[in-house]
Amino acid sequence: MTTKAAHSIIAQRTERTKWFQEDRFGMFIHWGLYAIPARGEWVRSMEQISVEDYQPYFEEFNPDQYDPKQWARAAKQAGMKYAVLTAKHHDGFCLFDSGLTAYKSTNTQAKRDLVREFLDAFRAEGLKVGLYYSLIDWHHPDYPAYGDPIHPMRNNEAFKRDPETFGSYLTYMHGQVRELLTNYGRIDIMWFDFSYGEMVGEKWQATKLMEMIRSLQPHIIVDNRLDASGEQGGSIYSDNPQLYSGDFASPEQIIPPEGVQDEAGNPLPWEACITLNNDWGYNPNGHYKSAKVIVRKLVECVSKNGNLLVNIGPDAKGAIPQKSLRVLAEVGQWMSKNRASIYGCVKAGLDKPEWGRYTQRGNKLYAHIFEESIGPINLRGLNGKIKRARLLADGSELHISKPWSAKQYTDDAFFNFSVPEHFSFALPDETDTVVELELTESSEVTEIE
Repeated sequence: MTTKAAHSIIAQRTERTKWFQEDRFGMFIHWGLYAIPARGEWVRSMEQISVEDYQPYFEEFNPDQYDPKQWARAAKQAGMKYAVLTAKHHDGFCLFDSGLTAYKSTNTQAKRDLVREFLDAFRAEGLKVGLYYSLIDWHHPDYPAYGDPIHPMRNNEAFKRDPETFGSYLTYMHGQVRELLTNYGRIDIMWFDFSYGEMVGEKWQATKLMEMIRSLQPHIIVDNRLDASGEQGGSIYSDNPQLYSGDFASPEQIIPPEGVQDEAGNPLPWEACITLNNDWGYNPNGHYKSAKVIVRKLVECVSKNGNLLVNIGPDAKGAIPQKSLRVLAEVGQWMSKNRASIYGCVKAGLDKPEWGRYTQRGNKLYAHIFEESIGPINLRGLNGKIKRARLLADGSELHISKPWSAKQYTDDAFFNFSVPEHFSFALPDETDTVVELELTESSEVTEIE
């Protein structure tokens, strides 16, 4: 690819992801037949379940409590700005009314196009919408089975398949992506999952696929999992990305220590996708992350120029677990008062403070304070650079000062939550107390985009 073409890809990526880097917070929803066995979305692979033995879940599937309007309200109240639903996961079951397969929700007892209802409900709440689509398909007869490292029938010689038939699967897969981008209106995110081993890049006919996607919905943003490794000569991390390299990086179950950059050290759009408990698909057991953890990890992502996509796994009836709803509601309480420190914010041009993290938007620097201080809170290097300070949650004024106990720290500013300023006070919000610092025009503290 020429340098000019690569620069064009990067410029278009930058334009497409503007809203994404403004919104910062989204909901991931993993839901399908695997909600019935309730042992995670990889249950077929992990337990090497055949299509025949998995079929009873298809026949049983009847999510009579599915109410996507309730899902959308929960997401919006949590402060989320977009949502991504699994239109098809690795087991091949489709939550939409595909014309290319009978293995879909409209042929179950539900008799409903669950994707269409999801899209309508979330759009109605003003949220952007995305669809997850698995490149992998353990149900399709032309997808590699025996010898594949993850297929449920990987150890069963009866499932040897002619490599020449893989083209038929690609026609099917491309056709379903076309259906999703043709029959369901504007889609904001296409979330592919995933490449592995030899199944990367052009194995998926990735250039042809992306050309089709761009022709149908030029605005849509796409993750980097058509070839996340860059094994075929260019990834999102490269200064020479391919057309299919994607618009944003998608680290999973981890928040990168320094955020995400390309090979030259330039920041990239990225989104950490994490589970609220330890499974993507519904599992009634397991540890749930607290609202405090979610808030602080959201802040951490934003402080590194990233987004956070938090997954919930509805149950077989279509209901979001009450534990999930409680955590989302608590996150929403914090977001309702402190959202200005998240939306549109980026990495600040300051080192990470000992007591928490910084985010920044323009001349507003947001101090996210996680730990109580002994005496006043130190704002290193900010002496003379702060015009005013206030508690973001209620707008109350805070005084920037130089207490007698800190006179020797000439480059630093200090503040506290009450007087005397050298006393120690409890944090107003134990989850994350946010102080908005308005910087002076002459301040050299600049946000890092």
